[in-house]
Amino acid sequence: MDFIGANILSVSQFERDDIDRVFAVADTMGPYARRQKVTRVLEGAILGNMFLEPSTRTRLSFGAAFNLLGGTVRETVGITASAMAKGESLYDTARVLSGYSDVICMRHPQEGSVAEFAAASRVPVVNGGDGANEHPTQALLDLYTIKKELEGHGRSLDKFRIAMIGDLKYGRTVHSLCKLLCLFSNVQIVLVSPPELAMPEDVVEKLRQSGHQVTISDQLEPSISHVDIVYSTRIQEERFASQEEANLYRGRFRLNREIFTRFAEPNTVIMHPLPRDSRAEANELDTDLNEHPSLAIFRQTDNGLLVRMALFALLLGVEGKVDQYSHEVRWHSRRNPV
Repeated sequence: MDFIGANILSVSQFERDDIDRVFAVADTMGPYARRQKVTRVLEGAILGNMFLEPSTRTRLSFGAAFNLLGGTVRETVGITASAMAKGESLYDTARVLSGYSDVICMRHPQEGSVAEFAAASRVPVVNGGDGANEHPTQALLDLYTIKKELEGHGRSLDKFRIAMIGDLKYGRTVHSLCKLLCLFSNVQIVLVSPPELAMPEDVVEKLRQSGHQVTISDQLEPSISHVDIVYSTRIQEERFASQEEANLYRGRFRLNREIFTRFAEPNTVIMHPLPRDSRAEANELDTDLNEHPSLAIFRQTDNGLLVRMALFALLLGVEGKVDQYSHEVRWHSRRNPV
């Protein structure tokens, strides 16, 4: 893959060598993400953050990643705050905003919308989530997290075991992650959901064609008993026709400390793409796990900075110049006391 000037729209663009390259660059971003060093390699560059659907982590993570490389961020949040509320097309919006930006990150509630936008853009576009379709950077940071967590136990991305739990029908993060897993070998995957929220059949078929063992279940406890990774997801209530329909499935698969201790292996890693729904009627990942060493959800979010910094560096062709424009941090923080 030629990263310079490329759009990142789908994980289907990546080969295994491409993922290795992204992860190698991500590994070099640690000192900057941890505020041990500062770089101005993207000084003068502008990121256009266009989030037309609610987002906290993804939007701020993209912005922070660009800032940490020395760039500037401009944002549009919500369709009602954009000219699209006045009837402007994706084509016109892309033509205009790409004149203001060096790279654009976009989230949109409709599948395929980001690709349509990218076709008219004059600068690289990164898909921050298009409806229930894909979320490629989340999948990359999830895979990076899995790699790091497995390495801590002497394992690798080939021949590991993962249970994906919850809303697998509308959960774009698991769709993208499954597609990436097809690039690896001998993965055992347990898909745990109500039948009505099962993983799309085409995704399941791709996993099986890649040689992976796929088990489909609607039972939580036995499904987490012999896996390395538990990947929980929330019910995507915004994708349902009504709140009443979404409520039928909320709280169906609740993982808490007691269930985890009884049924999971001691070193099983707990992941979640966030946000987790901590309201009493949902609570798919209980807060009583917050201090558990197996809970990796905040390590995931930290890794998101590294992966998105790596992508920006690769798209703008500066991955080999980051250190040339660096200096030591001059302020005090808990990350970097001075």
